[in-house]
Amino acid sequence: MAYLFENCVLDTSRRELRRGATIVAIEPKVFDLLEFLIRTRERVASRDDLIYAVWEGRIVSESTLSSRINAARSAIGDDGNAQRLIRTLPRKGFRFVGEVRETHEPDLEAAALTAHEPPDGTIASVDSPSIAVLPFTNMSSDPEQDYFADGMSEEIITGLSRCGRLFVVARNSSFTYKGRSVDVCQVGRELGVSYLLEGSVRRDGNRLRITGQLIDAKSRAHLWADRFDGELNNVFELQDRVTECVVAAIEPKLQLAEIMRLQRKPVQAPRAYDLVLRAQQLEHDFTDESLAAAIRCLDQALAIDPSYAQAMALAAYCHAVRHFQGWVQRAEDQQKGVRLALDAVKHNNDDANVLWMAAFTIWTLDHDGPRARELFRQSLLINPNSAIASTLAGWVEAFSGDPEAGRRLIERARRLSPRDPNAWVMSTGMAIACIAEENFSDAINWAEKALLQNQRFAVALRVLAVGLAKMGRVHEAKQVVQDLLTIEPRLTISGLRTRVPFIVARIWKTYSEALRIAGLPE
Repeated sequence: MAYLFENCVLDTSRRELRRGATIVAIEPKVFDLLEFLIRTRERVASRDDLIYAVWEGRIVSESTLSSRINAARSAIGDDGNAQRLIRTLPRKGFRFVGEVRETHEPDLEAAALTAHEPPDGTIASVDSPSIAVLPFTNMSSDPEQDYFADGMSEEIITGLSRCGRLFVVARNSSFTYKGRSVDVCQVGRELGVSYLLEGSVRRDGNRLRITGQLIDAKSRAHLWADRFDGELNNVFELQDRVTECVVAAIEPKLQLAEIMRLQRKPVQAPRAYDLVLRAQQLEHDFTDESLAAAIRCLDQALAIDPSYAQAMALAAYCHAVRHFQGWVQRAEDQQKGVRLALDAVKHNNDDANVLWMAAFTIWTLDHDGPRARELFRQSLLINPNSAIASTLAGWVEAFSGDPEAGRRLIERARRLSPRDPNAWVMSTGMAIACIAEENFSDAINWAEKALLQNQRFAVALRVLAVGLAKMGRVHEAKQVVQDLLTIEPRLTISGLRTRVPFIVARIWKTYSEALRIAGLPE
């Protein structure tokens, strides 16, 4: 039996999945899961149904089931946001919703199906950020080092696949270009991706140098490049370190590149995805007006697609940031942000970005520290290379009275993404940890570093005022408070306490005493 849908053929007799003319590498359990969902597509398959059918009733963790669902979606060109083919029904289960044809002659049907593809062999691009990792070139004189170069490519493919927003081409497709001189635009067309990652590995004795570069497959523009040096003594440790750095660096670069692509597009009736990209650009601008505009874009996106979890989560996060900054303090906005965060998690609880944005919102607007911690934990389990998730999780720990745990999380984020566009959030987190440790001199240094990158960040200004007042630099602290009052003219100590009840009493005592000295009204 073979099942045909979109440009895919699932051949159960050969246990093969083909997309167009390409055989897609797929784990046996993922194949079984996909076959079961397609075969039972007339009904919703519960978690117990899947465990019984695929794992024969053995105990399976939620994370294992989620990772296999993600792998099945990726293999057929779907993702957790679009859910075009495999749909999650919260608290119910999963259902395959694509249009399927069944045949006992898969080769004839596959030929008919692929005949509708473009004649030049290209694949239609997916409607989300998409990337292919080409086989890394072995620059050493020893051809036996090919294994390491191939392993590095595979590790990065695995790491990128954890980023729920990305469509990542499977290894079997990208490795068809091994040893060939390729044109990036042609490869992009053939694989249906917007971006390519290529690199090389060079060995000199026991030393290794690995380089990588991210390329726009349409314009040939180089978006990112870096190199990594290490010892050969522990190959796997080096692979892990390089993969962490590459994945952490690439994800924000891809987002920025998508925003630039959108800016170049002619204005027309926007799709929900385009509206989310516009909202991301506005959120980066970090003003009250830009965040309000971002929320309006996301409201439009949700009017088009009410189940768009990423739009819900980003809207919730924008509400939380405006509240944190003191730009908006209305109860209805606070309630809307919490509702959006909870709905986002219900619609997609296996997207790392959805989870960390919901976590920050719930911590900020609902003041639920335990729930926020759990969502941050889940986010980092899915994508341990997310610098922003690690940073904000560190904020929660530091403000909750565990600055050592907070510092560890933020320092890891800084190692993961030393050139992060949001480095000011990391610096502010380090300043918060220093305040909690009563290391006011370092707190000043970190806060000033954050403000060099974002002068409008009220959290960094508050930390700076506290540090200066505690160091006896009262005149400077008073000036910082005046800067704070230009951002939030009605800011008071009591009002701030109402807004940040999650700060433990010991740290709040430090804050309130210092801000009082610095002249902030009661």
